[in-house]
Amino acid sequence: MSFSELDLDPRLERALLRAGYSKPTTIQKAVLETALEQRDILASAPTGTGKTAAFLLPALQHLLDFRRRDPGHARVLILTPTRELAEQVRQYGEKLIEGTGLTIGAIVGGRDFQLDADLLGGNLDLLVATPGRLLHYLEQEKFDPRQVELLIIDEADRMLDMGFMPDVERLAGEVRWRKQTMLFSATLEGSGLERFVSTLLEDPVRCDAQPPRSERKKINQLAYRCDDASHKFKILTRLLAQPDCERSIIFCRTKERATALHAQLFAAKFRVAVLQGGMTQGKRDDALLKFKEGRVKHLIATDVAARGLDVPQISHVINFDMPRSGDVYLHRIGRTARAGAKGTAISLVEAHDAPMLTKVQRYTEEPIRNRVIDDLRPQTRAPKFRKPKKSKVAAKKKGSKKAKPGKG
Repeated sequence: MSFSELDLDPRLERALLRAGYSKPTTIQKAVLETALEQRDILASAPTGTGKTAAFLLPALQHLLDFRRRDPGHARVLILTPTRELAEQVRQYGEKLIEGTGLTIGAIVGGRDFQLDADLLGGNLDLLVATPGRLLHYLEQEKFDPRQVELLIIDEADRMLDMGFMPDVERLAGEVRWRKQTMLFSATLEGSGLERFVSTLLEDPVRCDAQPPRSERKKINQLAYRCDDASHKFKILTRLLAQPDCERSIIFCRTKERATALHAQLFAAKFRVAVLQGGMTQGKRDDALLKFKEGRVKHLIATDVAARGLDVPQISHVINFDMPRSGDVYLHRIGRTARAGAKGTAISLVEAHDAPMLTKVQRYTEEPIRNRVIDDLRPQTRAPKFRKPKKSKVAAKKKGSKKAKPGKG
């Protein structure tokens, strides 16, 4: 199937061709066919499946089919969990609306309030926003929720993790005149997300998109066992110095560890930048720009960069710290092997990380091959973990539940 078979506006088709896309991805096809009928959408879309276009295209088609008569506030509201993702959605939207006369803008925290005032004071068709910042303007009555016709929630599971659900629910209540809601999430599991879905969506059509195994095989997944922090840093510097490591993202668990690693690598003469949530928006933008323009080769980041960050030709993703879950691991490694390219994902694993490595392999259903550097071989034995035996107390409790007498 090609985009031409989906009855899109010719201007959108031309924009897609200019961007190098002629055929919809699995999630784009599934969502477009249903969303154009103005049904609510519940979509499970892992990273790298083309979900941004999946929700932008039907939103833009709606705006083109039903043009507004008078200028006003946004008719399409897109909520994202992070500033970087919001800005990336805005930039992608800018490419698609070229020649349509439509307008798009982004409101995120950490930015000059005057820029937001100028944006909200003019004509706007699509607004991409982080929840907290938009609530600020809603409370000041500078944003009119009554004009919103489509609500799109991106990375809903990440919203839940970051504690944004109350803000999102409040915003959804304020835009209750909307005609359609689309919710996208990497995973649709968990009682919190299920409750959120039941509150926001009305008889939704579920669209699932798993990337084909051929795409996932483009990422070479490796692990290096490390004795301690010093050994781990030595392996990292050796990997970064290899000729094939042309551009990498190095993930750390906390902003403190990211900042400390940045100082270490800078002292070791590596061209690095750091991106973490505690930085001002200006510094975050500057770090990302340096990385995109190639002024630095390596970006040290927390999981603020694990989703939505689309930088071409990232050769390596390195887990300096293992992620907290399998889905975060998938999001991290999804920063490489994009747009048909191949990539390498490396995990540096200390003894306490070994259980998480096992969980990740079970979650992804893919093996992660162990590698060593000859002169940096680990000197300690690989840890072995056994399932803990059930205590006698727990066994008794379980037995008493089973033996519970029936009524009457």
